[in-house]
Amino acid sequence: MSATQSSSTSGWTHGTVPPNVTVGEHSLITGDLAFKRFHSKLEKALVIGRYCTMDGVHFDLGENGRMVVGDYCYFTNAVLLCELEVRVGNYVVIGWNTTITDTDFHPLAPAERIADAIACSPLGKGRPRPEVFKKPVIIEDNVWIGPNATILKGVRIGAGAFVEAGSVVTRDVPTRARVLGNPAQIIGEIS
Repeated sequence: MSATQSSSTSGWTHGTVPPNVTVGEHSLITGDLAFKRFHSKLEKALVIGRYCTMDGVHFDLGENGRMVVGDYCYFTNAVLLCELEVRVGNYVVIGWNTTITDTDFHPLAPAERIADAIACSPLGKGRPRPEVFKKPVIIEDNVWIGPNATILKGVRIGAGAFVEAGSVVTRDVPTRARVLGNPAQIIGEIS
């Protein structure tokens, strides 16, 4: 048992979790690609609470990425892209093929995109990439996010909210709101 795992019923089914990952009691991570793109150098880079299931989830954390997932969460085949910070509350369900990202991963200005493409190519010869805008994503307690949704940088999803399948969330979602579409719009309230 890894020092970062709380009990023998916790952990990753395909190996030992990285040393800067904490998996809570009775939480399970499945899938052989869970940590393929996990590069965070931070202490406690990923903290998963108690009684969680992370089924086929990809934890794609950059060198300075930090992610915290609360208790009693269920995510299936989600892609979590984190260069700065992603925080998820308790009792959150995330449907398959959902993507959550706290950055664009590339510059927006045309000249900077060209510089970025060169830096990433063999022609770059170690050139640094231009700085990319990052802003934390916060998902509060009791949120349901349907399959194929996309949650973009800087978004806060309020407690009890419901994100319909296929929605692209580009701005904050109020507490108990139900949203749908691209970009996601409020279509109702959860009673």
